[in-house]
Amino acid sequence: MKDLLFMLADLWMIFAGFYFGWKFIRRYDNYLLGLEWMIVATSGSNFLLWALLGGDEGSPLYSVAYFFDAFSRSVGITLILVMGLMRVTHRYKPSVAVDVGVFALAAVAGLYLQQFRADQLHVGPATFYVVVNVVTTVFLAYFVWRLWRIGATVTAVGAGVVTLAGAAIAITYDFFPIPGDDAHRTLFYSAALATWGFQMFVYYLAYRALHDHNVKTGAEPTSGEHSVARA
Repeated sequence: MKDLLFMLADLWMIFAGFYFGWKFIRRYDNYLLGLEWMIVATSGSNFLLWALLGGDEGSPLYSVAYFFDAFSRSVGITLILVMGLMRVTHRYKPSVAVDVGVFALAAVAGLYLQQFRADQLHVGPATFYVVVNVVTTVFLAYFVWRLWRIGATVTAVGAGVVTLAGAAIAITYDFFPIPGDDAHRTLFYSAALATWGFQMFVYYLAYRALHDHNVKTGAEPTSGEHSVARA
């Protein structure tokens, strides 16, 4: 049953990442969110393949999984997420050089931080992950307020719930293992993968709501048009 829940949660996250990532790119020309969503989905695909092949910790797929994990926890679903959402909160669209640079930064962070494996607690990196998540959560609280302010109350509540769930996952990730979980932390990863999938789904809906509001009020051109010159 635990393995089935893990597989379903991972498949859900993979679908959400690829599907809504592509929609971010195709509909809104938002490569920051679109590519990051797809990177998370690729991470989930690698994780699923590793699990199906037996979960050998000596497998190269295991190291790749830690790289993707560190990539998104350090810069991807923190700085890149905030920059991508600022498109609809502040009409901010960075230059191609900035886009490339922030993904390069995430790759460097992933390569460095992937060495700190979960077989033991590494207080420094674990604390860093929590701190950047807290900072991101502050911005997401503002994002939720913007949704509430335009009358998208259901979407705002949904975004608030997944943000709190994501923060809970980030805090428990390294510091508070689930009692009774197995050596591979199947229960935890099932909850984490499901949460991350719902975050990508709900944040897409929230982004769409703010974008549509901006278009209606004249603050944003329709999809397919460039809203502002790339800064």
